[in-house]
Amino acid sequence: MRAVVQRVTQAECRVDDRCTGRIGRGLLVLLGVAPTDTPETAGLLAAKLVKLRIFADAAGKMNRSLLDLLPEAGGGALLSISQFTLFADTRRGNRPGFSGAAGPALGRALYAAFNEALRALGIRVEEGVFGADMQISSTNDGPVTLVLDTEEWPQR
Repeated sequence: MRAVVQRVTQAECRVDDRCTGRIGRGLLVLLGVAPTDTPETAGLLAAKLVKLRIFADAAGKMNRSLLDLLPEAGGGALLSISQFTLFADTRRGNRPGFSGAAGPALGRALYAAFNEALRALGIRVEEGVFGADMQISSTNDGPVTLVLDTEEWPQR
């Protein structure tokens, strides 16, 4: 799985001019699924995300995680957006290829598994609509943007 993670003060997803997900302070996660990913991969990525210490503590140091924000009003939420284009292959030509992304059935199932793993960890998760044409708006905080790729992690 590949995730672009942005620390935000707010984020929203709209489909056909209807809001499908909205958060205040928290994380906007664009999630790509590879054909080799599994429900275990989804759980490992979710566990890593909620523990990333990328929010400021009282001293202004990035020392707090999404889990640390839960008690705060309006904090600690995550907007999850499926994003198969994270696996675009642009090495040849000008039209990206997407054979590195999981097919729709696996992508949908693992996107759902990822979101459920986050909820099981106590995170409020708002979602986009899998496969839809979505409009995402956000205010990046910092800015803090990270790219996580489970393929680059040590063997599980």
